[in-house]
Amino acid sequence: MTVVALLANPPREGLVGAAIAESTPLSPAEAADLYEAQFRDAVLAVDRSGGELLVNFPDEDDLPAEYRTETSPEAELRTLVADTLGGTDEVRFERQVGSSFGARAGNTVTHLLREEGADSVAVVTPTAPLLSRTNVDSAAMKLRTTEIVLGPSSNGRAYYAGFTEPIDFDGAFEAPALPTLAERGRDADRSVDFVEPSPSLETGEDLLDVVPMLRARFAAERVVPNYTAAFVHEKGLDVIVEDGEQRLVRD
Repeated sequence: MTVVALLANPPREGLVGAAIAESTPLSPAEAADLYEAQFRDAVLAVDRSGGELLVNFPDEDDLPAEYRTETSPEAELRTLVADTLGGTDEVRFERQVGSSFGARAGNTVTHLLREEGADSVAVVTPTAPLLSRTNVDSAAMKLRTTEIVLGPSSNGRAYYAGFTEPIDFDGAFEAPALPTLAERGRDADRSVDFVEPSPSLETGEDLLDVVPMLRARFAAERVVPNYTAAFVHEKGLDVIVEDGEQRLVRD
């Protein structure tokens, strides 16, 4: 069984979704709501898979002062998981440790592999809106025979990174993460493989890719991520072309 570490922030206005709010018709509060929807969908995807979900949350003191509240990040994310799954009995929660995303991801992966004896550990975030049970299980199958499995995303990003052995994680997730992670794996003499590509959703430009994909899935009556799809539908988001350029619009 692969332990899937979901590194997430509490969905607080301004703390998450800032790049989307700056470049789309969505407000900062709506961008935070979109992040929450993506978090819920990631929780569902891992829960429905054969993996073990571990929610990796930040310490309140590690957040910028303006985004701290009386509710701890752990409590906030626990509430969302409980509401999404109907409980948290099958979900682990652990605090993130590290000064950067790479350090936090690396500490989690290394601890689980070396200290807890996990067979494999994967790192995902709520910014992979089309992450599915199939993605998680397909990667887990590859991790039985391959030491590093990566999920390619747009602009050189990786929406999934699975390991059976640690690598040098220092700066490994900085853009472009996909080739860096692959190179670090080969530098450590690890075998590397890939799963099906999937888009990331972190910026307004990413919405220009994701919204048409979701609307196409609506039209084809195919599976969609429940919460993210509902957000797109409720906000009436669509992509149009004006003067040869794509633009995100809403009802």
